[in-house]
Amino acid sequence: MKKNAIYIYGIIPNFYSEEIFRSLENTGVYAIPWQNVSAIVSDRDNLILDYYDREALGQLLVQHQKTIEELMGKGFNMIIPMQLGTIVASKSEVITILTNGYDLIMDTLKKIEFLTEFDIAVTWADFPGIIKETAGHQDIIELKNEIQSKTEAPNQIDQMKVGMMVQAILKEKNTKVELNILDSLAAISIDIKTHELMNDEMITNSAVLINRNKIAKFEHRIEQIDEEYKGILNFKLFGPLPCYSFYTLEVKQLNPVTVALAMAELELNDETSESEIKKAYLQKARIFHPDAQPEHVDERMFNTINKAYHTLLDYSAIVRQTSKMNGISLTKESIMENLILLKIKD
Repeated sequence: MKKNAIYIYGIIPNFYSEEIFRSLENTGVYAIPWQNVSAIVSDRDNLILDYYDREALGQLLVQHQKTIEELMGKGFNMIIPMQLGTIVASKSEVITILTNGYDLIMDTLKKIEFLTEFDIAVTWADFPGIIKETAGHQDIIELKNEIQSKTEAPNQIDQMKVGMMVQAILKEKNTKVELNILDSLAAISIDIKTHELMNDEMITNSAVLINRNKIAKFEHRIEQIDEEYKGILNFKLFGPLPCYSFYTLEVKQLNPVTVALAMAELELNDETSESEIKKAYLQKARIFHPDAQPEHVDERMFNTINKAYHTLLDYSAIVRQTSKMNGISLTKESIMENLILLKIKD
């Protein structure tokens, strides 16, 4: 049964050998080329991420990253990952993405040419022991003594106070260790990004961007940090990886009706510019912003014009990608031609 959509994993330059491109045969993925770049894609049924639960999203992420890393293993060592779940209806839409974002793609490929990412997760080797140590903190002891000195027995609120203080002291301890680790890596890193921690046991969950020629030095520095902490920490290192945390591409597809409504909300003419969009937004914001009219707050209207403003900024970015013109046309015909924006994911 024919699949009805195209899933995009990433974008690569076209300078690889025919042999490397032939390695894609019978893998389920293939290249859609345009000028000097190609999108690496697969045919699949459409998907709506909003309908995916946490487990299904996790499985999709594993498959997504596994495919990208297998591509690197085949020799495609310069690949810009696409955001998880990037799916379009046809090959022509893939070409539109490559066309609209071509300058951004080429600029990003230059930036990542010699770069790679390592993800590092650090946890306590003996977390129960750390909790016990934290419970012996002077502030905790004083709070417990204060609670026990009361005539009545400790209640649930008292227990919560102790628990919150333990958590606060543990967080402070974790943060101190995390900052020390990241400071130690900063000298040999180009950039570092911290991600959400999975639990209290985790000290850091970070992505480190480095030059490929410093991989050995980076790994050696991790070993040195481990030795400095005398085995009280567990280090897990993942990499080298594509630059997921720093240069993942995101496709933003605008709805023509949404653009038209945004234009009407800000009372703009068919031919405008970014400065005129900003001016129209500020004029409206002065009227509806809660701080401007606290006695007549219209939060709904303010949110509407704020959304309209950001919609038109996205549309303006698309026009810049495609036409390189300063002016922006909001005619129906122009809007229909300019609906796909390619950007680096925040």
